[in-house]
Amino acid sequence: MSLSSSARTPAPNARRTGRSGGSGTNRLPNNRERRPALAALAVILILLGAAGSALIALNSGNRQDYVAVGLDSIPPGHLMTDKDLAKGDLAGATDALIKWSDRNTVLGRYTTGWVYRDQFLTKGNLTGDIPIPPSGAKVGVVLDAGRAPSDGLSPGDLVQVIRVPTANQDTVGPASLVGAALVMDAKGGVVADKGSTVNTLNVSILVPAGKAAAVAAAASSKTLVLVKLNPGTRTDVARTSGGG
Repeated sequence: MSLSSSARTPAPNARRTGRSGGSGTNRLPNNRERRPALAALAVILILLGAAGSALIALNSGNRQDYVAVGLDSIPPGHLMTDKDLAKGDLAGATDALIKWSDRNTVLGRYTTGWVYRDQFLTKGNLTGDIPIPPSGAKVGVVLDAGRAPSDGLSPGDLVQVIRVPTANQDTVGPASLVGAALVMDAKGGVVADKGSTVNTLNVSILVPAGKAAAVAAAASSKTLVLVKLNPGTRTDVARTSGGG
């Protein structure tokens, strides 16, 4: 009796062509195994994004407005006006900057060096002292009664500088040395204040460099007179100012 092929036993040395499901060591993860890792990565990215948004929102809440430069560039000695300023905001430690709400403290002051568009201003960028332009000279004079207005002079006033003849120079007429000089500083007065015996006026004026010697000589010889002018008068020494 012959046996059917289905009942035959395999030869001992026969190779098995199939692989068991758990015997492989380099098997790639299937889709089902990758899903948890992708979900965890997505959660991490969401948390990082939320943290970044919260940080941006926190910093935005701390931003303040400060005074910045509104022109392309401003040279040293420039008189600051409204049109020179721009508003910019920043967050963080900015105590050295000038707040926009305090911008009036900038007006009427002079730059100490070059500043440029969008640069935030500090107190160190400005000074209240009137600078001396390259073409000018600062001359100090002392005036007695009758040689300056009785109500005195103040920094920023404009004066005509006149040399008058002395008693033994009757044939010599008065001469205008400087058509319009800027008063840079003034102390005292030609009329003594109440309770004071000081009746001299000490004035520093800005004159063209080429006329400084003549002005100083007239001041030394007591032949100098200062006449106060209209504030809109154009000065003999070109100034760098917000008004041009």
